[in-house]
Amino acid sequence: MSSCDERAERISVVARDRQLTIATAESLTGGRISSVLGAAPSSSEWYRGSIVAYASSVKHGLLQVPDGPVVSEPSARAMATSVAELLGADLAVAVTGAGGPQPQDGQPPGTVWFGVFVDGSARTELRHFDGDPGDVVEATTAHALFLLEDALR
Repeated sequence: MSSCDERAERISVVARDRQLTIATAESLTGGRISSVLGAAPSSSEWYRGSIVAYASSVKHGLLQVPDGPVVSEPSARAMATSVAELLGADLAVAVTGAGGPQPQDGQPPGTVWFGVFVDGSARTELRHFDGDPGDVVEATTAHALFLLEDALR
């Protein structure tokens, strides 16, 4: 079992015990976070779902990301808040970034913004990951799950 799967199992236990629901909004991970959470035990009891918004137009239209670059703090904040509202979740994590190999929105490959919605507001975090696009996706997925588990504490 991978460390992501183990973390998802711990998220499942706490979410069920506290009767909290979780949602995700993903861009560069393309549904990877959702896949891990959906495979966790009893996920149908606490996992509301995900919006995978790869295209900038979807982020702006559906997730209410403000005009401007999508690899940004305002984008991550809007994505986390909007997905929680749209899917009726208590807690949400969102990721948007430049997976590579090319820069995006003037940001170098490996630049990732995270948004976490909890207790009615969103906080953000910027991280930089090394490696090829697959490495960036895996590191982003692992960190998003860490942030979810941390928010449940």
